[in-house]
Amino acid sequence: MSKSVILVSTSSATFNGNPTGVWLEEVAAPYYLFLEAGYKVTFASVTGGPVPIDQGSMGESFFTEHCKKFMHDAAAVGGLSHTTAIADCDTAGCDAIYIAGGHGCCNPDFYNDKALIAAIEGAIEKGKVVAADCHGPTVLASCKFQGKPIVSGVKVTAFSDSEEAAVGLTDKVDFLLQQKFVEQGGDFAKGDDWSPNAVSAAVGTGTLITGQNPQSSEAAANLVIAALK
Repeated sequence: MSKSVILVSTSSATFNGNPTGVWLEEVAAPYYLFLEAGYKVTFASVTGGPVPIDQGSMGESFFTEHCKKFMHDAAAVGGLSHTTAIADCDTAGCDAIYIAGGHGCCNPDFYNDKALIAAIEGAIEKGKVVAADCHGPTVLASCKFQGKPIVSGVKVTAFSDSEEAAVGLTDKVDFLLQQKFVEQGGDFAKGDDWSPNAVSAAVGTGTLITGQNPQSSEAAANLVIAALK
């Protein structure tokens, strides 16, 4: 039986009054890598329905080959346009949950979503794989394992404080991911800004995989594939 992955995106089209959405590479790269691995991929979001795409992620320097392929793939675009609300997904029956980034993840409706938090905590408790890239790990700050923050004592990464400063949003986000995870007892593994960096760690019998930035999407997805073998 093939493995199944739920690919989760933000539903928010704005952040701090500015247009945003999912960062396209962070959906496109894992989507195609998972398909190549023979996995069933379910597109999901907080509210279901169409997922907004951050137009910045379609700029020339960010529009990767995976992105180009995605935007010309009717099945892929259709899936992202008709996502299932995470509350309606069979999270108990999936093998992995993969959370894409984008500044829409910095909105409370994402990191406080009870269904998403429960899905993540349940997957880890059942020994499954949870992965999150860039701003996707924002929701992990709301998740617990055995009464402690899910990142406590765990090697983890996410969009770094210096990268947030570089995009001018340090004072706009509710919390900085690097700072938050260190406060929660995480072993924050920062790589060079805008360079691939993904880490995998055991949480109980589960596996928590995190990527630092959009450039880490392939590395994070490949760690998921390795964990599911």
